[in-house]
Amino acid sequence: MKAIRKILYATDFSESSAPACAYAQTLALLAGAEVHVLHVIGELADNRRSRIPPEAFALFEKEIEIQVVKEMEEFCRRHLGEQVSYTTESTIGTPYQAILAAAKEHNADLIVMGTHGRTGLEHVLVGSTAERVVRRSPVPVLTVRAQP
Repeated sequence: MKAIRKILYATDFSESSAPACAYAQTLALLAGAEVHVLHVIGELADNRRSRIPPEAFALFEKEIEIQVVKEMEEFCRRHLGEQVSYTTESTIGTPYQAILAAAKEHNADLIVMGTHGRTGLEHVLVGSTAERVVRRSPVPVLTVRAQP
């Protein structure tokens, strides 16, 4: 079996993503791996943003980035602490594409992410980032379903 040296953990900072973080942390401790924590700001990649004047959007984007850095620090402090070595990154884009790109860029051996477990019409309308990552990833993906 291939050694796990780098784990990419994708999060949306919700409490439902905390169980997946616990798995990433445990696997990192067991394997002596580093965790790369990624948050993708998908809302700003929406095509409707062209309706917003560029100056206003740039200011809005900067404010979002400042808030994401604060949320990332708080989330990692609360859920990872000092038990594992980790790095952080936030990016703007389509979530599944950004996750796959980060996995490649950081030579991840494993991707860990939460899933909401949507089914039926909700799944058809919203889609599943986790499903898209699983279908396209060249490295193993561990999905952890959110607790009800």
